[in-house]
Amino acid sequence: MKTLCNCPRWLKTTGIVVLVLAVILGFVGWDRFMRDHGATPFSNPDERFKYGSIGAENDAGIPYWIFYVLPRVFPDKLPKPGIGYASFGVVWEEGQELPVGFSKRRIGFDRVANTCAACHVSSYRTQHDETPTLVVTGPNHTLDLEAFFRFLVDCAKDPRFNADTLMAEINLAANLDLIDRLAYRYLIIPITKKRLTEREGQFEWIYRHDFPEWGRGRDDAMNLTKYFMIRWPMDDSFGPTDMPSVWNLKKYQPEKGHRMNFAGDSHDPYSVVIDSALGLMGAEPKDKADFLGQVDWLVDYLKNKPAPKYPFPIDAPRAAQGKAVFDAHCATCHASARTGTVIPLNEIGTDRGRIDTWGKQAAIEANRVVSDMGIQRKGLVEAPLTGYVAQFLDGIWLRAPYLHNGSVPSLADLLTPPAQRPQVFWRGYDVYDPVRVGFVVQGVAAERAGTLLDTRLRGNGNSGHAFGTALPAADKAALLEYLKTL
Repeated sequence: MKTLCNCPRWLKTTGIVVLVLAVILGFVGWDRFMRDHGATPFSNPDERFKYGSIGAENDAGIPYWIFYVLPRVFPDKLPKPGIGYASFGVVWEEGQELPVGFSKRRIGFDRVANTCAACHVSSYRTQHDETPTLVVTGPNHTLDLEAFFRFLVDCAKDPRFNADTLMAEINLAANLDLIDRLAYRYLIIPITKKRLTEREGQFEWIYRHDFPEWGRGRDDAMNLTKYFMIRWPMDDSFGPTDMPSVWNLKKYQPEKGHRMNFAGDSHDPYSVVIDSALGLMGAEPKDKADFLGQVDWLVDYLKNKPAPKYPFPIDAPRAAQGKAVFDAHCATCHASARTGTVIPLNEIGTDRGRIDTWGKQAAIEANRVVSDMGIQRKGLVEAPLTGYVAQFLDGIWLRAPYLHNGSVPSLADLLTPPAQRPQVFWRGYDVYDPVRVGFVVQGVAAERAGTLLDTRLRGNGNSGHAFGTALPAADKAALLEYLKTL
């Protein structure tokens, strides 16, 4: 019987060796660049929220060792050189490898990505020299997200972002094997540089000199959605908003007309979590089932996470007096059928910048993009924005500064006529002021820790919401005491 191949034995052997090598190299390539080892499991739901993956590492993740050395290579690009990522106001627990709101996941190699917790974990202190108390699902009022975005892009654009410079620093901190060293030098570093520099166009508006800084504890949420999710060209809108709290989301009930986000542009908690997560990823999820599983867990967690109780003493008799003041002057919007619904701008009178960043057509396009991914949700409201949502007041004590753009430092200031409210103050200091019900915003320590907010600049207006500003001083004091109890 004749064989099908009359090739010389050496050629057959060579072919077999080449095939085996190809299989080995293919496996190594898959293992070191593509193999997803899965998200780190957490038994504690709060820890999972703070550090667990939502699946953003594949598309939006930064290789771990690049992330690690960037502050060392580029200290000149940090807001406050010498303290690394802490200069951005991230919440960082002692003993943790990464700040709160940053996950680590091995997909071929270790990658770092943001999670919801970066913007939604609060911290406060009673005095400067104590360890901060963390409140999971609270608004992060210390994070300078804009500065962090700029840092990543500015580093990538710098000539020092090259394999020689970064590998020299990585080798001081890590004992990588030969394959990882070669991968970082010839593939991972160049690809990361390319990806980060490509983001410059999407971040063009945060470099505009005619737009004020977001500052600590704020972002420009709907412009982020426009430029990242639906990739619209930059326009002239600017609408900074405070980081919101995300506790007790079950209070939002669409069937009662409730709307979510400050301007009521989203229908329900599931839609908000979906859109926020997609915004972090910046792309369609690679593993849709894993992504939607993470979303389901997040929605359930956030719906049932209670608002934090006020941690300082409360004058109970005065608070009881304050409830009567609240019922007479505040309950119409904040404890009624209007709560959770949109109040027209001409009634509330606050800064309109946030409304002008979004509209019906943007919502239609964003919903189409998500639908094309095969993801179903109620989505964004396909209608013009007309005002701001009357907020539920659970945990209101921790949501300073106030109004949708964080332009009023404390509840005491919010009960002051707009013309008498502070025009400039420092945002991002986490020492709490229980008298004024907000954070300390003046003084050397606040200046050192914070960023300056000037309410006279675009998008920062502190006008409007004049309700209760004409009350007698005693009624204001009682009302403040009652608000602490919510």
